[in-house]
Amino acid sequence: MYLELFKLHELPFRLSPDPQFLYLSKQHARAKAYMESTIWFTDGFVVITGEIGSGKTTLIETFLRELQNDAVVAQINQTQLSPTAFLQTVLVQFGFSPFNMKKPEVLATLNQFLVEQHINGRKVLLIVDEAQNLGHRVLEEVRMLSGIETTKDKALRIILAGQPELNDKLNSPELTQLTQRVRLRFHLTALNKAETAAYIDHRLEVAGSQGRHIFADETYARIYKYTGGVPRLINTLCDTCMMAAFGRDQDTVTTADLDAAIAELQWTEFAAGTNRMRAPHIETMQPPHAEAAHTVARILLASEGKTVMERELKPGRMVIGRTPDNDLQIDSKFISRHHCQIVTQADSCVIEDLNSTNGIYVQSRRVRRYNLNDGDVVQVGQHEIMYIDERVPRLRGIDPAETDVHQKI
Repeated sequence: MYLELFKLHELPFRLSPDPQFLYLSKQHARAKAYMESTIWFTDGFVVITGEIGSGKTTLIETFLRELQNDAVVAQINQTQLSPTAFLQTVLVQFGFSPFNMKKPEVLATLNQFLVEQHINGRKVLLIVDEAQNLGHRVLEEVRMLSGIETTKDKALRIILAGQPELNDKLNSPELTQLTQRVRLRFHLTALNKAETAAYIDHRLEVAGSQGRHIFADETYARIYKYTGGVPRLINTLCDTCMMAAFGRDQDTVTTADLDAAIAELQWTEFAAGTNRMRAPHIETMQPPHAEAAHTVARILLASEGKTVMERELKPGRMVIGRTPDNDLQIDSKFISRHHCQIVTQADSCVIEDLNSTNGIYVQSRRVRRYNLNDGDVVQVGQHEIMYIDERVPRLRGIDPAETDVHQKI
């Protein structure tokens, strides 16, 4: 192969989901954070969707590799199963041999196992890839599993990953009860033009390029044009380009090599094929019926008594933390990577601590979960968050943004 010619120690564009090659675009970082939230919450239930080749499986493998030892995982990849076969497969993943069990015995064994693991301080996680193939009856079993609980907490955390058809199923009236139990839903879109170039360079660097420019600058835009930013398509085209350059005994991929690869693959420009992986309008990345969502509240972020940022709150979730993949980033050493989240509904708003190091405080009392009321101030590290409920009538002429935060405490 071409490794010696390009001075690489491994193939940079393999199609296998290798976690070390994961490129965390803003979209992928967000999806990964949502997966991690299943560990933060005792009732974690996350749905991640994306087109074929968008990187869902690589994200799952990366997430699994970073799990702590106190997590017990069942990973299901074969999803064309009957309800009983699905439950048996879950038990097999947990180390049982349930094939002679009838369904009631399977359920009893699974329930007992989950409760025992919880008592022993272990987090049990069910990950289902290609979940769009699950039938409605199997998804109903998933709903029942999500309801197994101890006196205080849910016993099972769940991640469903699949193609966009999964959203269509979850939005069907028959699965309303399941959908209501989902904490977070996220659709993974394709890379943009700049991210596509960064993705290519990242994989080459991991493979040992050491900063060398293997692809000519003029090739990146055309690679994006023919792949639409879909990671799997990028891998296929780039690998074929490198093979073309290898055939010419050249250690730089040029537009001529790109043309040869496109001809060999018999590809047309991505826009001439499907647009399903195009970045959707912002509404499609929101929860169902988000187009009708309206601002129900605002938060003011203050530091040293001065307002530094203002954000509207609409029905949904806002994750707050130190890193850029959060909805609201607070760049401070006193803020954890994912510090807290605000869950907004039509008639309520709740702030929850995400097991942060320094916690969140209301009236000098550390809280894990707190129902926000108009005028509340939450201490987050060395910052303060004032909650302003837009549903509360207020006097004209008063601008809440000009209010001294400390007067509200």
